[in-house]
Amino acid sequence: MVTRNSYDVIIVGAGPAGMCAALYTGRSMLRTVVLERGTPGGELLNTEKLDDWIGEKSILGWELARKFEEHAREFGAEFVTANVSRVTRLDDGTFEAVTDTGEVYSAPAVILTAGGTPVKLGIPGELAFAGRGVSYCAICDGAFFREQVIAVVGGGDAAVEEADFLTRYASKVYVIHRREAFRASRILQERLFANPKIEVIWNAVAEEITGDSTGLMNAIRLRDVVTEDVRMLDATGCFVFIGFRPNTGVIDGHFDHDEMGYIRTDATMQTSIPGLFAAGDLRSQLTRQVTTAVGDATTAAIAVEKYLKARTEGGVVVPQGMGGYAV
Repeated sequence: MVTRNSYDVIIVGAGPAGMCAALYTGRSMLRTVVLERGTPGGELLNTEKLDDWIGEKSILGWELARKFEEHAREFGAEFVTANVSRVTRLDDGTFEAVTDTGEVYSAPAVILTAGGTPVKLGIPGELAFAGRGVSYCAICDGAFFREQVIAVVGGGDAAVEEADFLTRYASKVYVIHRREAFRASRILQERLFANPKIEVIWNAVAEEITGDSTGLMNAIRLRDVVTEDVRMLDATGCFVFIGFRPNTGVIDGHFDHDEMGYIRTDATMQTSIPGLFAAGDLRSQLTRQVTTAVGDATTAAIAVEKYLKARTEGGVVVPQGMGGYAV
């Protein structure tokens, strides 16, 4: 039997954006449910420590996640553990969020804050040695590689930051980057270059991950993109940080997006689907940080309140630039 649950707003995803949005919709006295397939926190749970959260010189990722959740609950947000498989806008303008167990949540507005999924290398051996040497989460798996030689693939903020983090466990960390310069921020690069345990392999791509007779990873085959030379790098771990793909597959219907699949929104965080708002890492924007995620979420939550008020008063809602609505 299908269970239907009615709310004013549904928030899909309980990362920083989702929990901040829930805080603001709760403060607006909107009946709010946050649907999250795992523990609330999102990428905060994969981050050991933050030093760029304003007001905190240093705070643990899980600690900040707990504070976010507690604050949102304080204002009445309901958290439900559920994996959303589909979000559909019905003919009357309301939405249905259907979980993989068949449960249905309905509301006139949805804020999508589902984040992204790590991009895979797509090379032989990657899936075979996933969890047996290949990882996409340094804080989750770093402790399993004490005094081992490991590699990090990537050149952005995540790759550079996590490589530095992994040196507290590994005896040696190689950073493999396909170009001759990092895209990471300057302060992160300075930390990496100052770390004696780290060696950068420039202009190289990983082509295969191999293992031993025990089923564990033992090496990476590398190709130099300039000389085309191939060599084997002995390593028992490979941490992949080459980007994220936005988790937009739950949206039933066409929506405006950029060439990478990230959702385009207007200034109110509303998508091209009326009543569907997006915030955080799955939105098309310059940078993806905790601070930008909660900024998006604040705007989205306040815009939802205005949207619902206009919808109640006039039925037809037309977005008017910076957060106003005409009916």
